[in-house]
Amino acid sequence: MSTQNAQADPTTATYRVVQWATGNVGSRALRRAIEHPGLELVGLYVHSAEKAGRDAGELAGLDPIGVSATNSIEDIIALRPNCVVYMPLLCNSDDVVRLLESGINIVTTRGEFLNPASMEASLRQRVEAACRRGNSSIHSTGSSPGFITEALPLVLATLQRSIRHIAINEFADCSSRDSLLMIFDIMGFGQPPGGSIEGRLHHMREAFGPSLAVTAAALNLPIDQVTASGAVGLAKRDTQIASGLIPAGTVAAQRTAISAMRDGKPLITFAANWYVTTELETPNNEKWDLRESGWHLVVDGDVPLDVSITYPVAAADYAEMTPGLTAHRPLNIIPYLCAASPGIKRSTDLPQILARLG
Repeated sequence: MSTQNAQADPTTATYRVVQWATGNVGSRALRRAIEHPGLELVGLYVHSAEKAGRDAGELAGLDPIGVSATNSIEDIIALRPNCVVYMPLLCNSDDVVRLLESGINIVTTRGEFLNPASMEASLRQRVEAACRRGNSSIHSTGSSPGFITEALPLVLATLQRSIRHIAINEFADCSSRDSLLMIFDIMGFGQPPGGSIEGRLHHMREAFGPSLAVTAAALNLPIDQVTASGAVGLAKRDTQIASGLIPAGTVAAQRTAISAMRDGKPLITFAANWYVTTELETPNNEKWDLRESGWHLVVDGDVPLDVSITYPVAAADYAEMTPGLTAHRPLNIIPYLCAASPGIKRSTDLPQILARLG
């Protein structure tokens, strides 16, 4: 643990934090860090020259708070914060190492640090050495992967003495997302069928496999391998969504399943079901159970469980609500991370996380 807060009580102490990056999720984390009763925002790192020098409160949509944004890592290190909330679009391992060896803890939504056992060896060695030099720690978390693949399944498992399979389905109705770049260019909706899905399968395996392995190891059921499979559904007719037109016969739904395998059978399966319409042509006319946005977990164990989570918000408010799914958990973890021993911390290396709301 960083020497700056080695003796702090996680339930009552105040932690000096820096928000790193102000994208969609980062901006929400910035605002909530300012409002958090146990956090003091002392710095803000931004990538663009246009934002540098501006007040962090104004960038968060609040009144000025007297903290100016900077695009200099030297400025951030000089502030000596207890923790950096690291949320860039791309991970810069050199920056991560510099912060850690300077004695600054890092909580991040980047997935590279979810599971040390799954990390590329040279990166793991560099980061672990930086943690030792700085007496600091780093932890990756978020809603998915994170909360839904680790925290909630492990809580449900406390009711069991044996588990045959945990199925986690994520549903995202993207039809109200008004982002041409996100929907068409990044997610690939509205594209002709027949393209390779290997890139998507690789990305999802790398993103979710390490998290599923953490959960399996915590249950003392280590896995043998991680597999990935996927398919797309095509729009039956021209469909107008918030960000544009989905032509008939183009991709309108995607299903990707990541399975943590043990003894040749799936132990934990995470399936992402993302769609812009439910009127689909599916492979072999399969019936796809596309539910409203949220999660559905089924535990096949001594005590069978069927848990559904949805978001009771209007479609018009959906885009405003969703950044909090990813942004809030990292902030709630800061006190526990700052009290942890040095190193790359899995969710199972930290105690139960309690949100300090008042």
